[in-house]
Amino acid sequence: MPQYAYEAIGKSKKVYRGVAEADRPEDVVTILRETGLYAYSVRVKKPVYLFPLQTSRKVRISDLSRLTRQFATLISSGVTVPQSLAILANQSTNAVLAKALKKITADVTAGASLADAFGKFPEIFDDLFVSMLRAGELGGNLTDILSRLSVHLEKEMKLRSNIKSAVNYPRFVGSFALVMFIVMMVFLVPSFKDFTSSATEIPAVTQFIYDLSDSMRGFWYVWLLVLSAMALAVVMFFRSRIGHELWERRKLRMPLVGSLISKTVISRFVRTLATLLRGGIPIVRALEISGPTSGSLLVANAVEAAAREIEIGRTISAPLLTSGVFPPMVTEMIAVGEESGNLPDMLDKISEFFDDEIDAESKNLGTTMEPILLILVGVLVGGMLIALYLPMFTSVLAYS
Repeated sequence: MPQYAYEAIGKSKKVYRGVAEADRPEDVVTILRETGLYAYSVRVKKPVYLFPLQTSRKVRISDLSRLTRQFATLISSGVTVPQSLAILANQSTNAVLAKALKKITADVTAGASLADAFGKFPEIFDDLFVSMLRAGELGGNLTDILSRLSVHLEKEMKLRSNIKSAVNYPRFVGSFALVMFIVMMVFLVPSFKDFTSSATEIPAVTQFIYDLSDSMRGFWYVWLLVLSAMALAVVMFFRSRIGHELWERRKLRMPLVGSLISKTVISRFVRTLATLLRGGIPIVRALEISGPTSGSLLVANAVEAAAREIEIGRTISAPLLTSGVFPPMVTEMIAVGEESGNLPDMLDKISEFFDDEIDAESKNLGTTMEPILLILVGVLVGGMLIALYLPMFTSVLAYS
């Protein structure tokens, strides 16, 4: 059986992490629920490689979007499902995806259902993908389901692209500033130190830079170990229960990026829910799938509460509103969609609205961050140069 790493929350709001063996991610959710835990994240446990080069190529969301679109085209053209899968396996440019499709083709040809065959590869095809295929098989509208799934994946790909473009510039500038700082400390500062006369009075800030440079050059291995240990400590803290809960509570309210993260998780949730409902997935099951896919523990908890309200005959919008995660506009539009019977259409409108907001906000974030980062880099470089020139200035003033 494949192993799944899960993150779940209990009635006391305590976060639990562990590994479980099961045939499918849904089975892990069921097993945990029987023990009183709600799983908000279930993913295939990644293998630990002995050597870095043992890693395999990932299947990107663009590969899945292309696959579903081509699959729908082949089936609508009258090609049988096994033949379509064989064609897709042979023409796939991703070796990992091609290998999985060949095994899926063999299983389907042997009589397995399409959803069960795809479900054997949860590291590639998530719960949403498999559930949509199952609904398409049961409803006899596989072509329509694949087309909807392709559109969903394309929108998710665009969303990720917007987020990536928003963080690329700060990441680049931050990396550039770090490299510049190290180069100046290792190569530039020693040159200035050699030109400084022993009789010259060294200001405290300049002496600090000299000492820091000597330390980095003479004890670089200590710096490497200390920084690695600090990075590992930070990672372990945020993976702990306290750190994880702290991050989940704070990330939606962070300055500059909090609003972008909040809109991203809400857009992902409502779009996934709309896709599942249009595919004929029951509302409770659709909520159970769409909550964890949002990428936020707070959203997953609110959606879990909404699923329980549905089971006892109540509405979705009330628990979403009381969670404090969703803006009133979102819950009101969901309430209108429930009352009018066109909830998927209303969810699509919410998703489109937030996607436009994310697109505009990601561009504005780059515009806002650019002058801030440039000022910080200028202060770093300029301040260091001024500190290095201070001994020369003091020498000139002393002799004059």
